[in-house]
Amino acid sequence: MTTVHDEVRRIEAGTVPARFARGWHCLGLIKEFSDGRPHSIQAFGTKLVVFRGEDGRVNVLDAFCRHMGGDLSDGQVKGNEIACPFHDWRWGGDGRCKQIPYGRRVPPLARTRAWTTLEQDGMLFVWNDPEGNPPPAEVTIPRIEGAGADNWTDWHWYTTVVDTNCREIIDNVVDMAHFFYIHGSLPTYFKNVFEGTVATQYFESGARADLPGPAGQPQLLGTTSVASYYGPSFMIDDLVYHYEHGDYKTVLLNCHYPIDANSFVLQYGIIVEKSETLPEDQAVATAVALGDWVKAGFEQDVAIWKSKARIDNPLLCEEDGPVYQLRRWYQQFYVDATEVVPEMVDRFEFELDTTRPLAAWQAEVRENVARKAAEAAS
Repeated sequence: MTTVHDEVRRIEAGTVPARFARGWHCLGLIKEFSDGRPHSIQAFGTKLVVFRGEDGRVNVLDAFCRHMGGDLSDGQVKGNEIACPFHDWRWGGDGRCKQIPYGRRVPPLARTRAWTTLEQDGMLFVWNDPEGNPPPAEVTIPRIEGAGADNWTDWHWYTTVVDTNCREIIDNVVDMAHFFYIHGSLPTYFKNVFEGTVATQYFESGARADLPGPAGQPQLLGTTSVASYYGPSFMIDDLVYHYEHGDYKTVLLNCHYPIDANSFVLQYGIIVEKSETLPEDQAVATAVALGDWVKAGFEQDVAIWKSKARIDNPLLCEEDGPVYQLRRWYQQFYVDATEVVPEMVDRFEFELDTTRPLAAWQAEVRENVARKAAEAAS
């Protein structure tokens, strides 16, 4: 008879948050909303309408008309107002009904929700706060050096829908090991710093002899990355690709907004700095190639997210990152501002010891190279 003394580890998984994160969320590139037509966005458990008026301002309102529930995103932009397709009530960017063509006067209560917006670096952001407070001045999205500059490419942009809660993508901030097993990197340095509303990942990687680099690109020697989430959903990554003939400087964005509690829109974009070794046409081609490479990596993540379980009590080893500390940082965006406690926002710094994982991964790379050589020779 065999007696089992050890208790089986059980997965704990509570319900997903009933509210959506407080903070700035990027809805996409401004140019996508600048054609004079209304645009529909499913976000934050509801539907929004985005439109640019004749004054050039991009506005975001709740999509459903407060009169009889018509969908404003099916209406028309008339001047600086969005006209409901049902009865032509005209709504301004401030959320107030400006006129009713057939009505003598506008009811005093004719007001809908207007979302606070930010247009910056070619992107449109909206502020979400379940408490209805405006964005604090100290909580901002920093400007991106290179965005819109002549010596950098335009954004090469991607959008996809992911059917899971958005906490899954946030966990990647501290997950060094998945870069090797999922994304084909060879991590050599990994460090996290969380402070206030910013969570940063410092990452360096070497080249893997067993995997090819992006199509059409020269031999990659490695990468250096400083990636920071500014709030709950917008990450700026100063990412340098190191090649034998020189470095390619890029800025990679990784951002998302929730559709509902169990799905989100993932967006990512890349710009590349032009240089003597990387003139404009080559820089654009590089942005496309590297963007496609990043896209393939995110698709690998999505494949995992589709089948993995939500787990609130992950079982970790020494070489795993500070998952629980990251989740405490992330929790600040899901509670009222008065409920944010020091352990959510105080500075936390952690550097992983890469000695053991790097040795194991280098051995695996050598085995893969040897096996492929043997298969090619047979």
